[in-house]
This record gives sequence, structure tokens and C-alpha cells, in this order.
Amino acid sequence: MTIPLMVGIDGSESSLEAVDWAVAEAARHGLSLHLLHAAAGDREPSDVISAASERAREGAPTVQLSSEVLHEDAAAALVDRGRNAFALVLGSRGLGDLAEMLLGAVSLAVAARADCPVVVVRGTPEHREDRFGNIVVGVEEGEGSGTALQFALREAQVRSCRLTAVHAWNPSSRALTPGPAPAWYALEAHRRPPSQVLDDALRSMTRRDRDARVSSRVIEGPARRALLDAASAADLLVVGARRRQGHPGLQLGLINHALLHHAPCPVAVVPQI
Repeated sequence: MTIPLMVGIDGSESSLEAVDWAVAEAARHGLSLHLLHAAAGDREPSDVISAASERAREGAPTVQLSSEVLHEDAAAALVDRGRNAFALVLGSRGLGDLAEMLLGAVSLAVAARADCPVVVVRGTPEHREDRFGNIVVGVEEGEGSGTALQFALREAQVRSCRLTAVHAWNPSSRALTPGPAPAWYALEAHRRPPSQVLDDALRSMTRRDRDARVSSRVIEGPARRALLDAASAADLLVVGARRRQGHPGLQLGLINHALLHHAPCPVAVVPQI
């Protein structure tokens, strides 16, 4: 595979944690690692690159390493370079963020616009260092989760760990609908049972995929809470993102926003193909 894994760096400790995660990921998949730094602020670009390169070499000396300094807007540059990436890896907070912010503005912008999977590295060391042997993937009604499921399966296989597919449904939202049922309510009533949503998604796996250790969980309640709870014992949380009709970028939605801000482990946002 010739496409690299890319990681955005800005000199913050969060971005160095992203380097740690990315170099382990590159080693697992046999990928080269490309460091991207958008020059801004008071720090010399050479210092930022040197610190990140040293960190990467300590983590995996055999991974092929390259770097690039970008003299343009960080989010736009990362999205542009990500068109030729296996994935983009970012820290959860940058140097310029306010202390009370839970997720850096650049990381959120890239996750919402990139054409490749974006991994935001967050959580405690035990969640970033593959100690749970479990990857969680969110499966939703419709076709928005297919690419995310394939990404999650590949991650589980290369790590030789289990995959937990989670589908949440919330029947109380129907009961709270006052007056005559709107058109979407009638459609909702004819949707597949929650267990069938998961069964159909997992049925699409290839024979090779079926060798993976896969379990499924149907949870009654809000998807945000179900996925955050499942991620408490996960090394990686994978979610899909749909294309917005008539607009560039992805439809992250309220659930994905919440996961990017609050998940206890790294989060991979995988665009629907």
C-alpha cells in the first residue's frame, strides 16, 4: 500500500499523543507516516517537526517517516492533503484552544470536511494504548454505516481483537410526538426492527471478515449515551458520516459532535463512500 497515514502536529502535547497513536497504527498496517505541520504562532516549524519526528522514531524506528510544513490555514491544508491519505490522525486539543474547550477547532473542522477517515486521539493512556482489546462501531439505520463497519473490521483484524457493533434505538421519541403523526413517523413505523438493522449490517461482511470476533448489541436509549458507555471499554470508537446533499463536507450530526467532544477513547469518523 503506497498511500501514507498522515498526522497533524502543532507542538502541543495532544498532537504528540496523536503521533504516538499514529506511529503504532502505521506499524500495524505497514504504512509510511507523514507529519503535517501548518506553520503559525511563535514556535519554529523546525522545532515542531523535530520533536514529533523524534517521538515517532522512538515509538517505531522501522516506520518510514516523512514531514511537511504547510504555510496555509491548518484545517484547509489537512483536508486537502487527506485526499491522498489512509487516514488523518489529529490530537483532541491544540495550542490555540481555550482551556475550557473539549475539542480543538481544527480537529472538528477536519473531521467535518475530510474525504478520508479522521481519527481524533483522545482519552486516557489506557484507552490510547490498546489495553482493552475491543473496538466499538456504531451502526445506524440506512446505508451510512457500511464504510465505518468495514474500517472497524479492518482495525479489529489487524489488532487481533474483538469488534462490538452497537445499534441504539429510542422508542420514546415517537411517544412524545403530539398530535397527528408527521410523514417521517409513518415511515419510522415501517422500518426494520432494531435487531434486524444489526443483523443486516453484519450479514454484508465477506467470508474473510467472518473470521473476526464480532459481537452485536442492541441498546434501547439515546445513541449518544449508548456509544459513550460502550466506548468506556474500547480502544477505538468508529462512527460513520454521511455526505450532505448539495453541500461539500459531511453530515456529522449531533451524535458525532458529542462523541468527538466526550468519548473516553480515540474516535474515528469514516465518510460514507
